[in-house]
Amino acid sequence: MKIKILYEDSNILAIDKPSGILVHPDNTNKEKTILDLFIKKYPKIEIVHRLDKETSGVMLLAKNKKAHEFLKKQFQDREIKKIYLAVVSGYMKNDRGVINKPIGRSPKDFRRHLAGRGARGEMREAITQYRVLKRFEDIKGNKFTFIELHPKTGRTHQIRVHMKYLNHPVACDSLYNPNSVCPLGLKRLALHAKFIEFKNLKREIIKVESPLLKEFIKLQK
Repeated sequence: MKIKILYEDSNILAIDKPSGILVHPDNTNKEKTILDLFIKKYPKIEIVHRLDKETSGVMLLAKNKKAHEFLKKQFQDREIKKIYLAVVSGYMKNDRGVINKPIGRSPKDFRRHLAGRGARGEMREAITQYRVLKRFEDIKGNKFTFIELHPKTGRTHQIRVHMKYLNHPVACDSLYNPNSVCPLGLKRLALHAKFIEFKNLKREIIKVESPLLKEFIKLQK
């Protein structure tokens, strides 16, 4: 699989991750990962942050330990700006909002996380801003909302969990919205990492954008 590189310098790669590929190996899966695809060319490559397997879009990789620590600190200090696009089930009532709800573990399914009542384990701060771009129906009358999201923290499944908490789960999400109708001919999670802004090791501000999914382009018309 050939992965498109959106930005590269001597320390950092920004790639356009396709949907359907793991970022790094897990104990239950032996398929090729993003790490596997780049480690031969860049033996010291390290994952800086992760995208879920079914999420597509821009993602940062560090070519060495110094770059990894430099970028990690930016994430920890919340200096890195990220923008996601998603299609969620139903019509969202408010045009804008902030979801400030800690995330813990689901007591019923070890794969899932949970915000609000019933969450177990350590509750970690999670903040997501959102803005409605468009509300629409498919030809069968199923309602959806196209939204832009700005996660201020980086918890596992954060956007998916927060949208589930609002009762507007991400469309085509087999884990958090298993009975979802998929809009726009999508056959994958309707979540895309559109944009990231960070500083490189020269302290220059770098802005990287991933091309939109063709289904999302239709919604912008």
